[in-house]
Amino acid sequence: MSKLLEISQLGAPVLRKKARFVKNINDKSIQDLIDDLIFTVKKADGVGIAAPQVFESKRLFVLASEPNVRYKKAPKIKPTAIINPEILAVSEEIERGWEGCLSIPGIRAVVPRHLSVKVKYTTRDGKKKVDIFDEFLARVFQHEFDHLNGIVYLDRIESTKDIITEKEFDKLMKNNS
Repeated sequence: MSKLLEISQLGAPVLRKKARFVKNINDKSIQDLIDDLIFTVKKADGVGIAAPQVFESKRLFVLASEPNVRYKKAPKIKPTAIINPEILAVSEEIERGWEGCLSIPGIRAVVPRHLSVKVKYTTRDGKKKVDIFDEFLARVFQHEFDHLNGIVYLDRIESTKDIITEKEFDKLMKNNS
């Protein structure tokens, strides 16, 4: 049975370390971690979560995009484990968009990200896969990929003026809908 994991908060050393390569994907501890990440991200109303965010320094994250209270217009995809990912290519086009993070609760910021990414990763059943993610899913992929390299989204902002509280973000979204 999946369990709810504690989410590391900004300042936890694990969030600033480069995560270790996952060697044995079929290991029960890795498969359990994937299930626990899926359970935890859904309970937290996130759209992605990386292993370092639950104190596991492993090159693994879960994309679990679906509309929720935090991301009302998120596309729905089946929760997907992304293991030992690599970014093969990125679009030249960059888009500035709002991001938040389960490890940095209470604030949002405008972050520039590539509009499209071509990536390679291993699935939870050990298959090598090449995918292209666009727009929102490209943003989430890059955000989670950064976690594997000890980077948080605030490291990517262009100005501290691009940071607002979650409360102000909600007002802004309400006024823009």
